[in-house]
Amino acid sequence: MRFGESILLSQQENQSVPDLIPETALPEGFRSGFVILWGRPNVGKSTLLNALVGEKTAIVSPKPQTTRNRIVGVVERPNAQIILVDTPGVHQPRHQLGEYLVAEAKRSLNDADIVLFVADATQPPTDEDRLAVQILFQVFPKAPPDAFAVLNKKDQIPSETLRQREKEFGSLGPFQRVLTISALYGDGLDELVATIIDSLPEGPPYYPLGTVTDQPEKFLIAERVREAVLHYTRDEVPHSVAVLVDSLEETRSHLLSIRATIFVEKESQKAILIGQGGQMLKKIGTMAREEVERWFGRKVFLQLWVKVAHNWRKDSGALARLGYRIPKGDLQ
Repeated sequence: MRFGESILLSQQENQSVPDLIPETALPEGFRSGFVILWGRPNVGKSTLLNALVGEKTAIVSPKPQTTRNRIVGVVERPNAQIILVDTPGVHQPRHQLGEYLVAEAKRSLNDADIVLFVADATQPPTDEDRLAVQILFQVFPKAPPDAFAVLNKKDQIPSETLRQREKEFGSLGPFQRVLTISALYGDGLDELVATIIDSLPEGPPYYPLGTVTDQPEKFLIAERVREAVLHYTRDEVPHSVAVLVDSLEETRSHLLSIRATIFVEKESQKAILIGQGGQMLKKIGTMAREEVERWFGRKVFLQLWVKVAHNWRKDSGALARLGYRIPKGDLQ
C-alpha cells in the first residue's frame, strides 16, 4: 500500500456502514456482510481478525483491553466479501475509558449480519463470557442475527476437554453452531469462513476489491506506537497510555515524517516510558517505526514525545480529546 492511497471508503461521524458500491461483473449468488467479533477481553479476537484478513490489521498483546476501537478487516473470496469487525472486550467497566470500550463494542452490533462469540477454549465460561452472551441477546431479543460460538486456542487442550468446552459454551445462548479453531495456527479457519459465507446475505461488495481495513492512516500509526508500549511495559503503564499522531507528512525524498505524543496519567509512568537516558523510548520508537514501515512499504522518520494527562481515563473531556468519544445514549 502506498501512502496517500485510500485504505477505505470515507468515514463520517456516526456512519459505520458505507454505501454499497455499484454492482459489477460478480458471480451469481455473491454474498457480503458484516461479521462482528464479540466476547470478553483476551480471547484472541484480534488474532483471529489478522489471521483471516492475512494482514496485521489489529494490534495484539497479552495485555487485557488491548483493542479500544472498532477495527474493520476485509476478507475476500471469489464468491464473497466478509467485513470483519473487531470489538473491545466486554467487561465490567471501572472508569470512563472502560465505559467507552463497552459502548463501542455494543455500537458495533448495530451493523451485524453475523456475530461470532469468540471464547477461550482453555478455560470454562467465565462471568465475563456470560456477560458478553447476555448483552448480545439482550440487544437482539426478538430477531438476532446468526450467532456462532467460536472456541479459540483448541491447540492448547486435549480433544476430550475441547468437547466438554463445546457443551459448556454452547449452553450459554441460542447459537446456531459451535466451532473450534486455533487462530494462531490457522486450524479450523477454512471451515469457519465457509460457515460465515453460507450465512451471509446475497449482495454486492461494500468495499472496493483490495481493501484491507477502514482505519485512517493516523489511527494505524498511533496503534503501532501503542502496541510497542504494550510490548515493553507492564503493571499499570499499558492501560494508562493513549497515543495521538500530531503530524504526518511526506518529504521531498518520499520519507514519511511522523510526530506523535504518548500520553500517560502519572509522572512516574512518564519516567518509565522514557527510561534511563531515553533508552526505553528509543526501543518503543524503533519497534513502532519498523511496524509502520512494514505497513506503508517505505522509510519512516518517527519522533515521539511523552506527556502527562492526569487521570485522563476518568475525564470525559480528556477522553474526547484523545479520540474516545462516547455518543449520547450509548451508555444506557
